[in-house]
Amino acid sequence: MRKSRLGMGGVATLIAAAAIGIPALSQEKKQEKVEIDWDKVVIVSKSTPTLQVVTNPMLNPGSPIHDGSFTALKALGADYVRYVPWLPYPKIAVAELEPPSKDKTSWDFTYIDPVTKDLLAATEGHSTIMNFSTIPAWMFKTDSPVKYPDDPNQVFWDYTKGTELRDPTGKELGDYFGRLVSWFTQGGFTDENGKRHDSGYHYTFPYWEVLNEPDIEHSTAPEDYTKRYDAIVEGIRRVSPNTKFMGLALAFPGAKPAYFEHFLNPKNHKKGIPLDYISFHFYSSPAMDESLDGWQHTFFNQADGFLATTRYILAIRDRLSPQTKVDTDELGVILPTDGVEIAASKAMPDHIPHRYWNAAGALYGYLFVELSKLGVDVIGESQLVGYPSQFPSVSMMDYNNGKPNSRYWVLKLIKDNFHPGDKLVGRKSDEPAGVTEQGFITSDGKKVLLVNKTNTEKVVQIAEDLSGASSLTVDEETGDEEPRSGSVQGSEIKLAPFAVTVLKVK
Repeated sequence: MRKSRLGMGGVATLIAAAAIGIPALSQEKKQEKVEIDWDKVVIVSKSTPTLQVVTNPMLNPGSPIHDGSFTALKALGADYVRYVPWLPYPKIAVAELEPPSKDKTSWDFTYIDPVTKDLLAATEGHSTIMNFSTIPAWMFKTDSPVKYPDDPNQVFWDYTKGTELRDPTGKELGDYFGRLVSWFTQGGFTDENGKRHDSGYHYTFPYWEVLNEPDIEHSTAPEDYTKRYDAIVEGIRRVSPNTKFMGLALAFPGAKPAYFEHFLNPKNHKKGIPLDYISFHFYSSPAMDESLDGWQHTFFNQADGFLATTRYILAIRDRLSPQTKVDTDELGVILPTDGVEIAASKAMPDHIPHRYWNAAGALYGYLFVELSKLGVDVIGESQLVGYPSQFPSVSMMDYNNGKPNSRYWVLKLIKDNFHPGDKLVGRKSDEPAGVTEQGFITSDGKKVLLVNKTNTEKVVQIAEDLSGASSLTVDEETGDEEPRSGSVQGSEIKLAPFAVTVLKVK
C-alpha cells in the first residue's frame, strides 16, 4: 500500500537516499519564528465566534450550576447563540406531546418556558438562533405510540421513532412550529380546536434553525428534509415574517453530499422559500485507549479532515446558492467515555484530565483560524453545559463548581479580540512546528493569535515588531479563571501545552 502511494519513482528516491546515507525525505530545518507579513491581506473576516446552548436539567432553575452558567453566558456577550431544546428530555423540548383530539389538546410550556426565558434574558441585546429541534413523536407513523417519562428530568434517548410523517403534506408539521413560535413572539396562539392560549411573550427571533442532525434523527432522506424545511419555514413565516432560516444542521457533513446538492438547489424548494444559511457539525472522536499524547494528534488531524469537507461543501454552495451563508454551529470533542455513560444511562466518576479542557480549547482556536480563512460566517463552539452522563467532555462550564472552564475562556478570548471586518494577514516565515499563528489587523490594532497544538511546551522566536507586545493567555495554569495578562519579554515566547495566546502589538 505504501509502495502504491509513493509510486516507483518515490521508492527509487528512498533507495538512493539510503545508499548515500541521507535521511529519506529530509528537509533543511528552518528557523521557527513568529514573523507576520502585515502587508499581505489573505481575507477580510466574515466570521463571528459563538457557542450553542443545549437544554438539560443542569440548566433548570434550582440546579447547582444554573446561576453560574447563565451569568457566564451573559458575560460572554456573543451573537448567533444557538439554543437547542432537544430529544433526550421530551417535556423540555416538545410543546405538544400528545396528538390533538376534538375534545382537547396537550399544549404545555411548563418545563419549556423557564430555561428559554433565562436564555433570552442572558442574550438580550444579541442575536440568537432558535432551534426547537424535536418533532412531536405522534406526527410520525409508528407501530405503537412512543411512551416518554413522566419525569421531565429523566433522560430518554428513544423518542425519535418513525421515518414517515402521518401528514405527508407537512401542514401539520408547519402548523406546530408556527404555533410554538407564536407563543414566544405573538403573545400566544390559537390551537387546533380554536382555543386561545396566551403567553404574554413578545420576543423577537431573528434566526430559526430547522431541525437538528436529520442524517441521524428519523433517518431523514435529503428529499424529505427539504420538504419538512419548506413546511416549517412556511409555518413560522406566517407569524414571524422577518425571521431568517438555517437548514441542514448535519451531524456527519462529509458522509452524504446529496444533502447539500439537493437542499442548496432552489429548484427543489417551494417558490419563495429562503436559503439564508446552511449549518453542519464536527466533533473530534479519539479512540478509547488514547491519552493526551494521542489526543494532540487525533484532534487536529481530524480537524484537518473536517476543513477539507468544509471546502467541498463551500464549492457546492458557491455553485448552487452562492448567497447562502454558513454556520459551523457544533464544534468540539466527544470523548469515547461519553458514549459509555450514555449507553449505561449513568454517570461515571469524573475521569477527564484537567489539561483536556485546554486541548479542546486549542482545537477551537485552531478551527477558528482555519474556518475564518475559508470565509465561514459563524463558528460555534459546543456547548455551554454538559456533565457526567450528558456529554461531559463537551461542556464549557466546570460541572463541579459552576465556573467557566478553559474552553469557555478560549472562546471569550477570541470573541473579545476578533470580529467580522478584521483583516487576516500572511506570514514571512513558516509556522513553528505544532503552533498555529495568525495575524489580524483589527479596529483595535495589530494582533496575533497563537495556538499550541501539542502536549509539550513550545518556545518560539518572535520578530522584532512583536517584542514588548501585551499578551492574554489561556493555559492549564489559568484553569477556571480568566485569561492571564502579560507581555513579551525579549525575542522569544513560551507557550505551555495547548496554550492559546493573543498578542497585541504596541
